[in-house]
Amino acid sequence: MEHPYGLLSLLPPVVAIALAIVTRHAVLSLLAGLACGSLLTSGGDLFRAAYDLLEVHLWPTIIDPSKLRIFSFTLLMGGLIGLIIRSGGMQGLVRLIAPLASNRRSGQLTTWLMGMVIFFDDYANSLLIGNTFKPVCDRLKISREKLAYIVDTTAAPVAGLSLLSTWVAVELEFIDQGIGAIGGSTNLAAIELFIDSIPYRFYVLGALFLVPLIAWTGRDFGPMWVAESKRANHPGEPDPSGSWLQTEVAEELDVPTQGSHWLNALLPIAVTLGGVILLILRTGSAALAKREGADANPPLRDIIGAADSSIALQYGSLAGLVVAMLMYRAQGLMDLAEMARAIRRGAGLVIPAIAILWFASALSRMTSDRPVDSSREVAQGPANDPYPHRDHRLYTGAFLGQLIANQASGDGGATGDGGAGWTLKLLPTIIFVLASIVSFCTGTSFGTMGMLTPLVLPLAYRMIAEQGGAASADNPLLLASLGGVLAGAIFGDHCSPISDTTIMSAQASGCDVMAHRLTQLPYALLVGGVAILLGTLPAGWGVSPLLLVPLQFAALVLVMRRFGRRVEGV
Repeated sequence: MEHPYGLLSLLPPVVAIALAIVTRHAVLSLLAGLACGSLLTSGGDLFRAAYDLLEVHLWPTIIDPSKLRIFSFTLLMGGLIGLIIRSGGMQGLVRLIAPLASNRRSGQLTTWLMGMVIFFDDYANSLLIGNTFKPVCDRLKISREKLAYIVDTTAAPVAGLSLLSTWVAVELEFIDQGIGAIGGSTNLAAIELFIDSIPYRFYVLGALFLVPLIAWTGRDFGPMWVAESKRANHPGEPDPSGSWLQTEVAEELDVPTQGSHWLNALLPIAVTLGGVILLILRTGSAALAKREGADANPPLRDIIGAADSSIALQYGSLAGLVVAMLMYRAQGLMDLAEMARAIRRGAGLVIPAIAILWFASALSRMTSDRPVDSSREVAQGPANDPYPHRDHRLYTGAFLGQLIANQASGDGGATGDGGAGWTLKLLPTIIFVLASIVSFCTGTSFGTMGMLTPLVLPLAYRMIAEQGGAASADNPLLLASLGGVLAGAIFGDHCSPISDTTIMSAQASGCDVMAHRLTQLPYALLVGGVAILLGTLPAGWGVSPLLLVPLQFAALVLVMRRFGRRVEGV
């Protein structure tokens, strides 16, 4: 049977991406894509399209139990971060480490180390590290531009890799949407793909390596070398951008001027992490035990793959929040009203991420082949009808599969010698570049992941299957394609002039925003270029990341030795 929508099935995600690039508003762009899709499935009937948009797409998505758990975790984690920051515990933890900074090298390395420690949220990372290390960097003649670069480079990359952050639930949900769009029985698990794709996030790993490399060698190049030389040789000149934090986020979180004991930050985070790990192991083991022929001692990988990560994240973060409240109340740091206000303000910061997740999830369902919820399920067509839910679903994945099948049959097929084979090998690079462009133009990593991940996973899966490969959870091309989205979204965000974390990192560090962009951009482009040449391109030909990542690190070392210069006068 002919596809009911053909090329038009691609229109809603294309509209969402194009509008996001033009308007720079991810939420409104996703909503516009949903409205476009509703008009398609309703045959242009405006009244029915409006009804379907609200009742068939948006409402069933937000009341889905798994979505509610993800929303709950994100809000709880935001509230916990707001509470920890308001207590002064995070400042106490940072100041515990700050005395290790005795010279320029150790100062930069310590700042980088603390950025790695604050792994649970990019906003908290930017606010705390930038504010706390400003006087340290001033004393050591480290420019504000260098501080902003370190802060920005350890904010989103660390939060994006962490299994316990305000990012992980959103990333897992986007991956799960991609798995759902594949259709059929795939034996893929979102958390398994998330973990296995980490070695393929070449830009993220390279960016985190370049910071300590620059600190250890004392070498810089381009605008950063100029900024460092100016600061080192004119330490007494006032910084025109000011030396205090000027962000609405800081005001909302009510960052205290004095810190408290570092345990006030470490213990709630440790409880949250321990609770999440424990529940992942318990839910995974319980799920495996119910299967026929279950192994008495299943491997850890199988346990993690079978675990209910949404339950683990939700109740782990709840446990950390309760422990934090009890600790702060017992110490008299805050009363109940102050804690409620801090939790509310912290949770408010993650509302945009929840809105993106909601609309992106609804768009993913619209373009899939899933039936709508049972109370409003479309009547089944004939037994041989491959598109029984065409009244509400666009079957975008099925259309892409037909395109790939036609290309494979006409351009080389399973031999991989024709256009289809080359396209598959270049897919990780194409996806990385596309994600970078979308993120650069929109200034949002979350929005980019939400738009592309549900499309990329089924596309890569079908291309691999058409070329005769096994599209399993450990397939290098599948993992490299996913890693291309997750890393490209952060690369574009680092380069974007409208990125919220870029602006926040500059302001928190007391650095002019434009100066931060100009000094960080060459370093981001360097790592991005290496990530393509020694990462996504050879990965498309099956080269292991265990070889590629060390090669990228070695290439960065050679570039810094060849083009980097030491700052004179220090």
